[in-house]
Amino acid sequence: MHATEIFARYAADFHRQPLPPEVIHHAKRAVIDWYASVFPGLAAAPVRQLEEVLADDLGCGRASLILGRPATARAAALINGTAAHAAEVDDSFREAMYHPGAATIAAALAAGQDAGASGIEFLRGVVLGYEVSTRIGVVMGRAHYKYWHSTGTIGSFGAAAAAGCLMSLDEAAFAHALATAATFTAGLQQAFRMDSMSKPLHAGRAAEAGVLAAQLAARGVTGSLDVLDGEIGLGQAMSSGPDWSQAGATLGQDFHITRLTFKNHIGCGHTFAAIDGALELKQRHGLEAGDIERVQVATYRPALDIACYTHPATANEARFSLAYVVATVLAHGSVRLAAYEPTRLADPGTRALMERMDLAVDPELDAAFPGQRAARVVIHTRDGRRLEHLQPNRKGDPEQALTDGELEGKFLELASPVIGSERAGALLARIWALDTSAALPAA
Repeated sequence: MHATEIFARYAADFHRQPLPPEVIHHAKRAVIDWYASVFPGLAAAPVRQLEEVLADDLGCGRASLILGRPATARAAALINGTAAHAAEVDDSFREAMYHPGAATIAAALAAGQDAGASGIEFLRGVVLGYEVSTRIGVVMGRAHYKYWHSTGTIGSFGAAAAAGCLMSLDEAAFAHALATAATFTAGLQQAFRMDSMSKPLHAGRAAEAGVLAAQLAARGVTGSLDVLDGEIGLGQAMSSGPDWSQAGATLGQDFHITRLTFKNHIGCGHTFAAIDGALELKQRHGLEAGDIERVQVATYRPALDIACYTHPATANEARFSLAYVVATVLAHGSVRLAAYEPTRLADPGTRALMERMDLAVDPELDAAFPGQRAARVVIHTRDGRRLEHLQPNRKGDPEQALTDGELEGKFLELASPVIGSERAGALLARIWALDTSAALPAA
């Protein structure tokens, strides 16, 4: 069997199997985090421009944008998926080097609204999208991630699987939906190696691609079932010829959705171990920015390659500047939305601290990537002390998971400024009750 058929066979049986309570709980956590990510992204470019360009697809259809405007399923998936990735607050699955929520949940919500799905049907679609896509991401591996933005490429499969589940595709149609989604995969890392608005569009386009692939499969459009593992298929073209033989080996036994990383800071997740390590030293030793003579950060290679801006000039560049976020947490104690305001970006204390920072790759930490995201931080103080801390994981990783209360706090912090604290609290309650709800949540 080809990989597309293995996933499709699991999907056909998945409809008949009850979801374990733990999996339902983690699916609801993923949805809460997705909404937390969407709200700060609504006002960001290119979301506003997308709404203008897609005006003909808005005001009609059975799906809706986050704040309630009617939309076609494809337009809702594209716009909501883009918004979910725009503020760099969305979840990730470490081993796949991939942000699954942005595209997968955007597609599930759009397809679910279009189909009039119940809450538990929606959660089932979310779970299936995560389980299928993260396994494809794991197989494609680091060789894929070197050039491709996995949230755009692998996200298409999460969206297709979620939408296919909500549309009740049979086994054959589901396989063809995945096969067609494979031909839609896109998203180059070069697109965000200089200041641009392209990166969040990768997630939105992946959500739209998955919905479209499922819609086409429902109407009999076929794809090449060997498109993942064929001799010139996805694995050869966009990775290093990986082995697909075990791609579905743990389906239904090891639920990846229970091992997500939820961001505890705002910005590129590759910087978070360094942020956590710097914050630990700051708090443990009561450091102020003026106490610091020099900072050394050693971490894994992609953290330096992707969070590469040494002199960020814009908020977007600052989110991808390892030096900036570490200096910010040392100077101000946190890296939240305020870190990217113009006054904070120009803060002379932060900028001065950046000039006293050395960044390097640690071969041992790099060898442990992607299964571990670690950083070693050394601070030399003006009074002659050398302070060192190895941060083995990031706060928010499975080993240091956000509690339900911390996740709720993140949601309320990011949603309340947009829809008000009362509406945010009500939406949060509706998400926690999804498994018993006849309708999908609305903000």
